[in-house]
Amino acid sequence: QVQLVESGGGLVQAGGSLRLSCAASVRTFSRYAMGWFRQAPGKEREFAAAISWGNERNTANADSVKGRFTISRDNAKNTVFLQMNSLKPEDTAVYYCAAERGLGPYTDYHLYDYWGQGTQVTVSA
Repeated sequence: QVQLVESGGGLVQAGGSLRLSCAASVRTFSRYAMGWFRQAPGKEREFAAAISWGNERNTANADSVKGRFTISRDNAKNTVFLQMNSLKPEDTAVYYCAAERGLGPYTDYHLYDYWGQGTQVTVSA
């Protein structure tokens, strides 16, 4: 069983930055591909960014966040990060961290078995 706890969300003005963190309680964190997804009110959950397992550090990003969001991981701390720069009001959503055992990166949320509770990100105009 993998437990994921996100933190770092909040309210920020357009053009600002936030860094989300996701701490995983699992002994073999490096064997899990990790992803960030987001869900705005009335919309489906959508992919934001993902990273492969271990030290591969292969990443994938949604077109809507390319050049602005960066996913990274610290296997020694069982943590994955999402650095979000140049935030826009349309980035407002609940952001979820997800984990799936395997190589990754995985962009389809159906592939992930483990999810955090989410953290709210609100970007004001």
